[in-house]
Amino acid sequence: MAFPLLLAVCLGAMPPRADLVIAVFEGEDYGGWVTTGEAFGAAPARGTLPGQMAVSGYQGEGLVNTYLPDDSGTGTLTSPPFAIERAWINFLIGGGKDEERLRLDLLVDGEVVRTATGPNDRPGGSERLRPGTWNVQDLRGREAVIRITDEATGGWGHLNIDHIVQSDRKAIMPMPQTVTVPVTGRLLHLPVRRGADRVHVTLSATPTRPAHTFPIDLAWDREVEWWAPCDLGIPLPAELTIAADELPEDVALASLVRFSDTILNSDDLYREPLRPQFHFSAKRGWLNDPNGLVWHEGEWHLYFQHNPWGWGDGIKYWGHAISDDLVHWREVEQALYPDELGPMWSGSAVIDHGHTSGLGDPDKPLLVTLYTAAGASPCQGLAYSNDRGRTLTKYEGNPVLPYIEAVNRDPKVIWYEPDQKWVMALYLDREDFALFESADLKSWTKIDDVTIPGCSECPEFFEIGIEGRPGETRWIFYGGNGRYQVGTFDGQQFTPESGPHRIHQGNCWYASQTFTNVPAEDGRRILIAWGTVNLPDMPFNQQMSAPIELRLVETPAGLRLRSTPVRELTGLRRGSHALPAGPLAAGTTPLPTIRGGLYDVEIEWELGTAAWVGLNLRGFEVRYDQADQRLTVNGVSAHCPLRDGRLSLRLLVDRASIEAWAQGGEAYLPVQAVAGPEQEAVELVASGPGARIVSGTVYELGSIWPSPAVAARP
Repeated sequence: MAFPLLLAVCLGAMPPRADLVIAVFEGEDYGGWVTTGEAFGAAPARGTLPGQMAVSGYQGEGLVNTYLPDDSGTGTLTSPPFAIERAWINFLIGGGKDEERLRLDLLVDGEVVRTATGPNDRPGGSERLRPGTWNVQDLRGREAVIRITDEATGGWGHLNIDHIVQSDRKAIMPMPQTVTVPVTGRLLHLPVRRGADRVHVTLSATPTRPAHTFPIDLAWDREVEWWAPCDLGIPLPAELTIAADELPEDVALASLVRFSDTILNSDDLYREPLRPQFHFSAKRGWLNDPNGLVWHEGEWHLYFQHNPWGWGDGIKYWGHAISDDLVHWREVEQALYPDELGPMWSGSAVIDHGHTSGLGDPDKPLLVTLYTAAGASPCQGLAYSNDRGRTLTKYEGNPVLPYIEAVNRDPKVIWYEPDQKWVMALYLDREDFALFESADLKSWTKIDDVTIPGCSECPEFFEIGIEGRPGETRWIFYGGNGRYQVGTFDGQQFTPESGPHRIHQGNCWYASQTFTNVPAEDGRRILIAWGTVNLPDMPFNQQMSAPIELRLVETPAGLRLRSTPVRELTGLRRGSHALPAGPLAAGTTPLPTIRGGLYDVEIEWELGTAAWVGLNLRGFEVRYDQADQRLTVNGVSAHCPLRDGRLSLRLLVDRASIEAWAQGGEAYLPVQAVAGPEQEAVELVASGPGARIVSGTVYELGSIWPSPAVAARP
């Protein structure tokens, strides 16, 4: 047997030996490694550190993580000496890409002979560790040390290191790949899995589609959760060039690409278990801020922040949906793609009736959008449409408002009739906003600074009439969380009179916007917000709020906004169940005939001597406590006094949320409520005798979505 074994060794067919561990960082300290500075702490980290994005890709429980106390920490970590005995040193590495200040070094006789740095050199990267390797065959028998250095203090100013071993085998390395493929369908699909390696992919079909790059959690190992579709919008036949910044050497990029004319695996589209049935959500991918809300030629346009390539937040496009009735939405092609100025962040839309911009066809009403291009120096861009908002053409002179300071983003534009000009509200930094003016939507001049305490991002600015006081108006200025000021505007300066107040008291509402260009005969101020709710295990994530109408009313405390659901939502009512007027029994009273899980509830209670009354809806509690005059919906509460001992409620119950309005909109609680598939029950509850139902109806609601066969079409 000795001869075959000797021959195998000579021919290089000897099985690889077990790896020699240099460090796996699982101990309670660094085990003989020497630290300097503060970035490494006294012991290996146990995964993600406070304030850090989720770290993944390491082995076991511990790793080196220099995010201490944050990206500002610096220092070094040096190993004890060891002998190089294998052909390869393999390791896992993550964090920032900075060859000078973020380094994993191999030193022999005090000289750096091999080095590596992290993979992230742009915003929106990943904290996932990736394989790295050094070929050290020429150094066998030499004594060496490994030194980890963090001298970076800015963004991505840290390293993550784990599992350093000597091996007879080279680690499977991520490598850049580029492939050009024939386009055989309208939709491009790439495989996605949450937690997969984040890969930066570039698509180019020049000149019909300029190149753009995006991060995607690419399921290259075939464990696909869902296929991310992108409507390329290019005429066929065509070729598409696809580049990935890193894939394992043994994975062919072309094998991951699919084309079709319908969304893959979409037989249950709009019927998925957690699909909101009357709140808008994207067909696939992540959704956040509503953008460019505008009424135009009989249609309501909802543009929105969209990451079509992942379940979580990521690079932003403008998605687009259209409705004839504010309720039923049809998602159409992406409206804005990332470009050389950056990803497409939030903005707004107007109709240029007077053709002040000089763009497009002067004989057609021009839909104009203003948006933030969120590159290294965020700026404001313009795009326009002469085809009823279907396609947006970016202005060749972008940016129309260059970088000013800090983050400067989220332009909200309106037409100011008295001065025949456009006015833009823009977020600057912290609690600071500004107003700008323009005659043509292309050149902007700053006219005012506005501060809203406790508020940032996504400004909204509009004039609204005071209910019951014909001809009187006030101006509203608010930011992302809905804290608003009531004041006046003279064309140059916004003067707050009161506030900030709160539009809502819930936990499922942010970055709202109101529609522009609503016909005068309609006269409503209609709002849609981002409904911030995670939808686990779905190929889509997040939703919009229900569209609501704002009113400005006089209260004992002064002028305040009140909200109610738009009247069009009543068209979704399918069946009704009257609640018996009269005394409400103590304890729980099931309503067994009500099923379906989608409800519109209108109810008025008289509490009498009862301490509390409420409803159980799909397993979630809605409760009003008389002693402290508080309404609580699934753990979220707001103060709301009784009126003559009575409480009136309107509740919209969908698969992932409950929106509650009390006392005609005095309190508005949009609340996360992700129900299980079997939760449909409706129950009345009361603390004891004394309460009664004045009136009440539970309406079962239908879906806003088309049939799956229709919905799957692009």
